[in-house]
Amino acid sequence: MNSVKNKITRRTFIKELGIASTITLPLLSCNTLANNNSPLNGKENKPLKPNILLLMTDQQRWDAMGCSGGWVNTPNLDRIASEGIRFTNCVTNSPVCVPARLSLATGLYPHNTGVWNNQKHRMSPDTSTWMQAVRDAGYRTSLFGKTHLHPHSGDLRKKVDLMNAYGLDDVDEIGGPRANMKTLSHMTAIWEEKGIWNAYKKDYQERFRTTPHLVRPSPNGLEYDADVYVGQQAKKYLKAYNRDEPWFCWVSFGGPHEPWDTPEPYASIYDSKEMPPAITRPPIGDRPRGRLDQLKGKRKPNFELGDVAKMRADYAGNVTLIDDQIGEILEAIQERDELENTVIIFCSDHGEMNGDYGLIYKSNFLNGAVRIPFIVRTPDTIRRDNTNRSCDTPVEWIDIGPTLVEYAGGHIQHQQFGKSLSPIINDNEIVHREYAISEISREIMLLNQEWKIALNTDKTPYLLFNIHDDPNEINNLAGKPKMKEIERKLKSRISDHLSQTDTEKA
Repeated sequence: MNSVKNKITRRTFIKELGIASTITLPLLSCNTLANNNSPLNGKENKPLKPNILLLMTDQQRWDAMGCSGGWVNTPNLDRIASEGIRFTNCVTNSPVCVPARLSLATGLYPHNTGVWNNQKHRMSPDTSTWMQAVRDAGYRTSLFGKTHLHPHSGDLRKKVDLMNAYGLDDVDEIGGPRANMKTLSHMTAIWEEKGIWNAYKKDYQERFRTTPHLVRPSPNGLEYDADVYVGQQAKKYLKAYNRDEPWFCWVSFGGPHEPWDTPEPYASIYDSKEMPPAITRPPIGDRPRGRLDQLKGKRKPNFELGDVAKMRADYAGNVTLIDDQIGEILEAIQERDELENTVIIFCSDHGEMNGDYGLIYKSNFLNGAVRIPFIVRTPDTIRRDNTNRSCDTPVEWIDIGPTLVEYAGGHIQHQQFGKSLSPIINDNEIVHREYAISEISREIMLLNQEWKIALNTDKTPYLLFNIHDDPNEINNLAGKPKMKEIERKLKSRISDHLSQTDTEKA
């Protein structure tokens, strides 16, 4: 059940700030589109290419939507899901920002790129990307928000040429929450002009010097919130777009990434007492060790009673804030009479533990960190009678690029390992992947429709869960004698996968 307090009216609050009111946009119904199955180009009488909207968040758990977990109010995402297909077993190819985003852009795994963790990596301007393929298919491409495809330092306004080389024409890039303390962008330049940047820096530094999981509204307030900035810039761009080419717009929100600093009124709309409880950390037992065990020792927050519930309520507020921004973007597209001919994908780069297993952040292979929300909505899916479709086939984050390129009518020429979801969107009886892969710190995880296994750097299984019998991943079967044959078969599949995706083969 959604836990939204009624004592605060978001619309009134936002109206007083002078920001466009939040939107709960009813997307076009199937009946609305029945008389307009194939939008036509009036000049050439040819079917119009669809516009493409890629909506992305940072660090959003798979269950942090109304349609997936039920504890966060996300009416706009729920409506996109109701008119599309929601993939319930999508995993990020790395549960941490830099390697995940590099994999997204290139369609390669961390074992191909050599980037296994967060580091100061700059993707070469010569790198082949799916964004270039979308542009080559005749689209005007744009980016609003965070990419993390290069180090967030210096002045991002001076790195537009690099973004152009990646395949993005019109760019308003921001850093992540930490980078925004020191990185210039169009957004932080406004913060500096308004005299609020120093307060942001001071607040951020204090949090991580004392209590990293501190829940406290940002001193920037709603008007100068980073997620509001990204949403409003994308909205303005789409409202004013007047080129002949179809548009591709990538809207990459920086939230709900930590810190837990959701601005009012969103900080107060959820009751912490009604948040779902965290999954308790089970005993380690006698099994091999891996990265997860290192995190338990290094990143164990000193939670006080009620801290986790407060974190989750604040996190939910940030997700709802972003959902409202998405609603405004959709309204802008509707006002252009283009929503019915727009492909929409919603996703996140990785999750957030939010107290599960006694942990915060990500960087492990448990569900809270590695499973991500993933929705695809197309002009075809909204014309179908069966709404709220979901699919439990394993899906990988790198499947986004090939899917969008196919809908753009383009072709990816470089070697990569993403797979277009178009076939399974049209027929969800098709097996898209037998398993999905994620990697971090030279460890690897495989998820199929029955098992999840993770190997440490010695290639020894240290996590093994039966996902049907144990969806909360409490009963770790790794190292148990009766599991040796299961472990052997799953390790063999991982070995085959690594061999098949070896880019250094002749």
